[in-house]
Amino acid sequence: MPVLDAQHLSKSFGERALLTDATLTIVSGEHVGLVGKNGTGKSTLARILAGLEPCDTGTLALRRGAEVRYLAQAPSFDPSHTPRAIVLEGLATWSRAKARYDELGDQLAREPTPELVEEHAELAHAIEHQGGWQRDHEVEAMLGHVGIFSRRDDPIGQMSGGEKRRVALAQILIARPALAILDEPTNHLDVETIDWLERYLLEEYPGAVLLVTHDRYLLDRVCTRTLELDRGTLTSYDGGYETYLEAKAARAAHQERVESNRQNFLRRELEWLARQPKARTTKQKARIDRAEAAKAAIAPVAEQRVALSLEEARSGKTVLELEHLCLEVAGRTLIHDLSLYLPQGERVGIVGANGTGKTTLLRAIAGQLAPASGRLTLGQNTKVSYFDQERSGLDLDKSIFDNIGDQGRFEMAGQVLDTRSYLERFLFDGYEQRKRVAALSGGERARVALAKVLRTATNLVLLDEPTNDLDVATLGALEEMLLEFSGAALVVTHDRWFLDRIATSILVFEGDGRVVRYPGNYETYRRLKAAAETAPAAPAAPAPAPAKKSEPPPKAAKPKGLSYAERLELEKLPDRIEAADGRVRELEAEISHPEFFRADPERVKRTLAELDAAKAEAAALLARWEALETRAAGGSG
Repeated sequence: MPVLDAQHLSKSFGERALLTDATLTIVSGEHVGLVGKNGTGKSTLARILAGLEPCDTGTLALRRGAEVRYLAQAPSFDPSHTPRAIVLEGLATWSRAKARYDELGDQLAREPTPELVEEHAELAHAIEHQGGWQRDHEVEAMLGHVGIFSRRDDPIGQMSGGEKRRVALAQILIARPALAILDEPTNHLDVETIDWLERYLLEEYPGAVLLVTHDRYLLDRVCTRTLELDRGTLTSYDGGYETYLEAKAARAAHQERVESNRQNFLRRELEWLARQPKARTTKQKARIDRAEAAKAAIAPVAEQRVALSLEEARSGKTVLELEHLCLEVAGRTLIHDLSLYLPQGERVGIVGANGTGKTTLLRAIAGQLAPASGRLTLGQNTKVSYFDQERSGLDLDKSIFDNIGDQGRFEMAGQVLDTRSYLERFLFDGYEQRKRVAALSGGERARVALAKVLRTATNLVLLDEPTNDLDVATLGALEEMLLEFSGAALVVTHDRWFLDRIATSILVFEGDGRVVRYPGNYETYRRLKAAAETAPAAPAAPAPAPAKKSEPPPKAAKPKGLSYAERLELEKLPDRIEAADGRVRELEAEISHPEFFRADPERVKRTLAELDAAKAEAAALLARWEALETRAAGGSG
């Protein structure tokens, strides 16, 4: 049954048409993705469908009684309200029904009239339909899932824009509207929260969802249909993101064949016309008309793509080395005893909960923060380029051109470019280059920031949430650039598709200063973590890790093939593995006690989470030990 039906929508701003005759229907329970380049009007279409913005022409119809809720990119709340109160507002309909049901229960005890009995039964049915009898307890759980539980009673006016978005997302999800329109829901979420959101939408959320997002994992795993908005035209493709890409490629190939056939036909007909006498028969006239019609047909517009490239600086073998690094901010230890060796060609994806120190690490490497202890050593020829999350290198009052043009002409990949030509690679034409940066959208501003960072020769790239606000086409170009880059890169991102394509290892910030490195891309990290969490518990000695401290090979004297920091790390790993497995056994013993699950629910939840983390750490340490041992053995052979 349709929840929403939109017919022949159009919307223009001045001479620019964002929507041209857009038609779509969303049915109950359907998961639909909306994709398109930045600035094509995706958010405008979402607001029109949510009833928050009028269209110029067309009709919009909702199923009777259907509620539509919209997650804005910048939600607004009364600053004095708390997250708990705001999310409770999502249960307003349920709360009214439950309160009236309880009130009628008291009245029925005194005077059981048929009318009251009937209303009581209708309310019971409505409460069941809206999710059951204990939904008020879901508020605490939902706030925990989006990472706001510890601040649930703070005034929201004291919170960041990202925290406000997470509260708004929680309010919509707990309200369970017939249609939830989520505009960039993964921005400001960490990877674990995005994983949870994906599972929640697939397994628990009962309504229809329209996702406006660049998160290709979310699109591919959640959506059953993908809409593309391109130059005002809305096109529907069955399936998730991967299926959409395949269908779009087939469509483009078909258009290319049609255009090639048209050009061949025109060439033949024009040659014929040039040879014919002036007098025309009726038959010849029909042929002329066909040629004129083919000539007048509009050729498909070639899709413009951002062209990203890096000017690579000459580099030594070692780009970056961290030895027992500790970083502190405002007296709080965010990173404790981190050792890391980064050679050329290594691309490290960095994930972890918000506030665990991911950005702090990049700032320290960029020279903006001094270590509390340990050593941070850049290679002799290392040149750092830093793309920060706030895009702070831009002057908002200057134009795009003036932000980039202070170098005049410069060389890139063997070509000498002027500023205008360089910016055209980032899809800014001459007119747009005169725009003030303050007037740009988030995606446009991100492209300007990329243009500024990428113009300087480098061999170590630091990218902090580069995927925020970028459309999927630009993300693809950024991925290709990093894959071709022979230097090293550290990338903080929540985009799992991006990490799967570019990462050679994953650095996981687990909180309390713990940072663990996993080999491979994000999917490999997921498998290793899942294997650690589902591995059978050993009754006494640690099963997956070495059973005895002496089981790993003796601490070799400076094995070849490893850096100094890695040799130190390898020497300490057996003790760390033993300690990690001891912690797992300790927590498993606590959980196996008959009284454990009768304790405070918060303590139960905390202990189970600690066990998951301990298992993951034990597995990661073992994997790291095996990787270093393999390299050490290879270096000494």
